[in-house]
Amino acid sequence: MFLNFKNKIKLNLKDDVLSGITVALALVPEAVAFSIIAHVNPLIGLYTAFIIGLITTMIGGRPGMISGATGSIAVVIVALVVQHGVEYLFAAIILMGLIQIAIGILKLGKFVRLVPHAVMFGFLNGLAILIFVAQFAQFKTGDGSWITGPTLWIMLGFVALTMAIIYLLPKVTKAVPAALTAIVVVSAITIIFQISTKTVGDITSIAGGFPAFHIPLVPLNLETLQIILPYSIIMALVGLIESLLTLNIIDEMTETRGRGNKESIGQGVANLVCGFFSGMGGCAMVGQSIINITSGGRTRISGIVAALGLLIFILAGSSLVEKIPMAALVGLMFMVALGTFEWTSLKIFKKVPRIDVVVMVTVTSITAIFNNLALAVIVGVVISALVFAWESGKRINAKVTVDENQVKHYKISGPLFFGSVTTFKDIFDYSNDPDEIIIDFSKSTVRDHSAIEALNTVTERYAKLDKKVHLKHLSQDCRLILDNASEIIDINHWEDRSL
Repeated sequence: MFLNFKNKIKLNLKDDVLSGITVALALVPEAVAFSIIAHVNPLIGLYTAFIIGLITTMIGGRPGMISGATGSIAVVIVALVVQHGVEYLFAAIILMGLIQIAIGILKLGKFVRLVPHAVMFGFLNGLAILIFVAQFAQFKTGDGSWITGPTLWIMLGFVALTMAIIYLLPKVTKAVPAALTAIVVVSAITIIFQISTKTVGDITSIAGGFPAFHIPLVPLNLETLQIILPYSIIMALVGLIESLLTLNIIDEMTETRGRGNKESIGQGVANLVCGFFSGMGGCAMVGQSIINITSGGRTRISGIVAALGLLIFILAGSSLVEKIPMAALVGLMFMVALGTFEWTSLKIFKKVPRIDVVVMVTVTSITAIFNNLALAVIVGVVISALVFAWESGKRINAKVTVDENQVKHYKISGPLFFGSVTTFKDIFDYSNDPDEIIIDFSKSTVRDHSAIEALNTVTERYAKLDKKVHLKHLSQDCRLILDNASEIIDINHWEDRSL
């Protein structure tokens, strides 16, 4: 038994190390691409991937999850960099980190649980489309025109070979990660046979030194705060939404549970440090996290290896990494996109409520068109919430009876809140009701300010007709709400019979 346990540890360590190396290789082109999007030096993106990847792996809330420079953050910071310069970016990243730390300390990360499953499906499908489409840039030349002829066919052939190895190798053996094997095989073929094809080095040089501590060169005044605060808030929320959704996805893949609030603090600390070491900020990466998990990475070791591996590439291994064909990395990302897309969502279109289909398609479309994961998720949650409120509002009704004393009883069922107040007010027959009315809340609750206003309107209308209203079976919470709203509602119009 001890030997089995020892062998299992060795196996996990091997899988984590090899998976980390695979992730490190895959991080290079993405970090460079996102740097270009953000109008900053590619080394800034690489430093960001190293710093955020290492810190979140060590103190974050989800072993196996990979963080780094991301497109969702890059698109937010473009305007800041263009209008005010990179030093203001570094200051904004520091403030972003502080905001995320505060969110984690206040335990607000739990609100990601409010994201419906339909939004999750749309998020994943949109992200898969983004990852897939983003690879098309590698089929262009430096002047933006598409490559053609033999160059195109050679690249497509290596892309296909990479995808074939990743798909078929696990069916033969799982001793080594299929993604890493594919990268090594394709690289070896191009180097040994001296086949000319686009490589990492053709995009940019990744050689550099160790990131140095740097205090942003910006004025410490209110004007600077006014400039960076809007960007910091948006980046903090975008980063946490993407990170916490990624955490949930990895939870489902591994059948384990991460810690959202701890991840929020980890992301915050990582971005805080990143700002002091000339980084562009980042968050969790769904694609890289899926590569890590499917390659066997399960513990924090894989993330540490990925981050340190990336640093080694920058410091000493740049010449070797720059020889890796882009076709191999494109093929890898194509497989990630195919694996990220929730194909089952297409099969359930006729089996789920129509609004869920609308939410899925909407979130997918916003993600793919605007390249804004946070906006897509927020829109999806808002649509779902409004539909839920609408449906809940239609559920309120009343059982009406008249007792032997000619007192009319309205026994309300369903929650009384902003979505149901119109239906609630239409329940009552004000002019034809007797002089005494009892509204029974034993199967209902008063939820919000709109409900209080509705009660006030109903009781006021009865009072104008010289009729007495009694509120019966109000819960303790309902009575507290009404007591707190004593300046809004006229308690002289009704009598509380809750006790």
